[in-house]
Amino acid sequence: MSQPPVVPLVEYDRASPQVRAVYDDIMATRGTDWINNFWKVLAHDPALLKRTWEGVRDVMKPGALDALTKELIYVAISATNGCDYCTYSHTASARAKGMSEAQFMELMAVVGMANQTNRLANGLRPPVDDAFLPRA
Repeated sequence: MSQPPVVPLVEYDRASPQVRAVYDDIMATRGTDWINNFWKVLAHDPALLKRTWEGVRDVMKPGALDALTKELIYVAISATNGCDYCTYSHTASARAKGMSEAQFMELMAVVGMANQTNRLANGLRPPVDDAFLPRA
């Protein structure tokens, strides 16, 4: 069962001109006709909405990493951080970009293993091997 938002959603028809401008950019960039609830709660602070959207838009556009790889990374971090909203949102986006169920299950296996070995390394504190350090 979904929890109610801490603040009400700011729907497009009740949004300020500043918020509508960001909503319009989100829809144009994503090629969609709707705004998801994450942006609707951020819209209570138009500056935070704009700053966050611009950061996500700029980081998630294809670059040295392709769009699917970026979504897979986002899913992995969202799952590790326990963010249900972002896990669902970015899993849907990764699927739309071609992620298969086999890729998703393998990703979750890597996430689980990385979390386990990270905790072991953090607890045991082995010194970092010289071979792993960057060369000058």
